[in-house]
Amino acid sequence: MSKLYSSYTLRGLELSNRIVVSPMCQYSAENGLANDWHLVHLGSRAVGDAGLVFTEAAAVSPEGRISPSDLGIWSDEHIEPLKRITTFIRGQGVSSGIQLAHAGRKASCLPPWEGGQQISPLAGGWQTVAPTPIPFYEDDVTPIELSIEEIQAIIQSFVNAAKRAVTAGFDIIEIHAAHGYLLNQFLSPLTNKRKDKYGGSFENRMRLLIEVTIGIRAVIPQEMPLFVRISAEEWAPGGHTMEESLEVAKLLKTNGVDLIDCSSGAVVRQQNIPVKVNYQVPFAERIKKETNIATGAVGLITDIFQAEDILDKDEADLIFIGREMLRNPYFALLGADQMHIIPNWPKQYERGKPRK
Repeated sequence: MSKLYSSYTLRGLELSNRIVVSPMCQYSAENGLANDWHLVHLGSRAVGDAGLVFTEAAAVSPEGRISPSDLGIWSDEHIEPLKRITTFIRGQGVSSGIQLAHAGRKASCLPPWEGGQQISPLAGGWQTVAPTPIPFYEDDVTPIELSIEEIQAIIQSFVNAAKRAVTAGFDIIEIHAAHGYLLNQFLSPLTNKRKDKYGGSFENRMRLLIEVTIGIRAVIPQEMPLFVRISAEEWAPGGHTMEESLEVAKLLKTNGVDLIDCSSGAVVRQQNIPVKVNYQVPFAERIKKETNIATGAVGLITDIFQAEDILDKDEADLIFIGREMLRNPYFALLGADQMHIIPNWPKQYERGKPRK
């Protein structure tokens, strides 16, 4: 029996299978509002029968966007367009998730296809913020160091965004604390040089993520699962380590998190990542086995049998598929056919099933 195509339950939610569409930025929103692109992009992956479909990172404030074209959830105006999407996804028998994020010093950038460089406030961008005023690129505008009061306001923006996500009909919330964005910037000793209660010791560097987690857990339904994406390893000397990630996972579990989405890297430019097939899977395996929390494996997982093997070896609980889902929104449907499992084809597409 296939583990990949078995159901999986977290709190009060049962996923139909263990294939997850990973959050992937589309840079296609205006004023943070979801539109037809997001409906079709996310909806087609739901039609493709993934068990869980995540939106891209949704900014909890306008200043938290990576680019001016990022999805947002900082106002009630964002709820209805997102609800249109969650309603469609649910209609396919699939669960929906939203990733809540703040880009910190990596904000105010052009979309990748326009070069990706930072847009200065003088050129129509905005002033970035960070735990410590260290720019990502040397020629970036130096970010402003957040005050304690500003940190508290950001925590509240995450909490408010979570409330809106519930109203918009999402089944799962994921906190983005990876890839060098704001919560990751506070976690990392490479980007957090503060001397107050939010910097210095590991306990202090963890504080913002824990406070965001506690705040969100308090306002979402008890039966709603809460995920956190972390960069389990920073691949840079002096950076956040896998050993620290084990401690992060333990603390997050204690504070109501149900799954750790295990990614890595991107907090600094000087990193040495040994990119290869399954290179991040060992993070998910160690966290799962050493902290007894559910984990998601992500990164260069492109084949249905590869995904099945990760689960068979008990290296993770869910498989997050990113770029392969961009290439093939029907990864789950076609994969079931490859594994000789009767796929859950939409009736509208049944005549297109592969013939034996």
